[in-house]
This record gives sequence, C-alpha cells and structure tokens, in this order.
Amino acid sequence: MAKRKVVWTRTADIQFVGILEYWLNRNKSNTYSKKLVKLVSERTKQIAQQPLIFKATDFKDTRVASLWNFSIYFKYHDEKIIVIAFWDNRQNPGKLLKILESKK
Repeated sequence: MAKRKVVWTRTADIQFVGILEYWLNRNKSNTYSKKLVKLVSERTKQIAQQPLIFKATDFKDTRVASLWNFSIYFKYHDEKIIVIAFWDNRQNPGKLLKILESKK
C-alpha cells in the first residue's frame, strides 16, 4: 500500500498554531512547543500508517487519536488522512462539537 498523505484543514492548523503560541507565551520558552511539534509529527505518522487502530467517534468517518491533553480528530481515505481538528481537551467541549458538526 502506498503511504498516505496527511493534510491539515485550515481549522486544525489554526488550532495547533494557537496552542503552540499559547505555550510559548505562557512558558516564555519554545521548549515545550518544540516537544509538542515532534510528538504530533510522530502521531500523525502513526495515523497515516494505521488509522483504524484509533478510536471511532460518533461522527461519520471520523476518528480520534489522543496525545497527552490533546486530541487529533481525523478522517481517513486510502490515499490521505485529513486532520479536521487539533483539540486541547481542557477546553469547552461545546466548541469542539460545533467544529466536528461543520466538517460532516
């Protein structure tokens, strides 16, 4: 099987960058943000290789991969993985629900 390409939606990209900026400002250091980028990169490679090992959600064709206090919501196809949300699980879940419903 050919390797799947990982594509981030604009929403997911904005969420991820926002979280990285938050931690950069909070810690006054980019150490944690660099670590998070590395972990997310490793997890998205895992997702691309074996998307079915991650938990299915109540939303059609959407799965979730956990990573510490964060979750990566994605849809998969034979040729690509679409990351639809990068979520800090400590946020209001109502906001996430709106995002996932809009990506149906």
